[in-house]
Amino acid sequence: MTVRIDLFGLVVADMARSLAFYRALGLSIPADADNAPHAEVTLPGGLRLAFDTVETIRSFHPGWQPPTGSARMALAFACDSPAEVDEVYTRMTKDGHAGELEPFDAFWGQRYATLSDPDGNAVDLFAALPS
Repeated sequence: MTVRIDLFGLVVADMARSLAFYRALGLSIPADADNAPHAEVTLPGGLRLAFDTVETIRSFHPGWQPPTGSARMALAFACDSPAEVDEVYTRMTKDGHAGELEPFDAFWGQRYATLSDPDGNAVDLFAALPS
């Protein structure tokens, strides 16, 4: 048996609000998913991103509690260019989404920025800097 990552799941407090954030990033998520207890989207390359409401998680794990403190994981979205990192970050923050780290040129050779999704998960944006 070969174990492979197939799906990342996020627990969301407000399905419609969370899906609106990820749609604004460019993910194609059907509008009828806003009222669903579970939604998922297949990303380029085949990896899936799933969203479950707190109620859904508690239906099979009654004692589940959301974590506290800073996020320990982040979703990272590749952009086509350093300018796109800046454009996406600016657009998302102007639309009221929380910015965590403004775009900067990272020492590891990428333009990098971090947003927070509605549930406090880190959402990184990155693109290779020209050589």
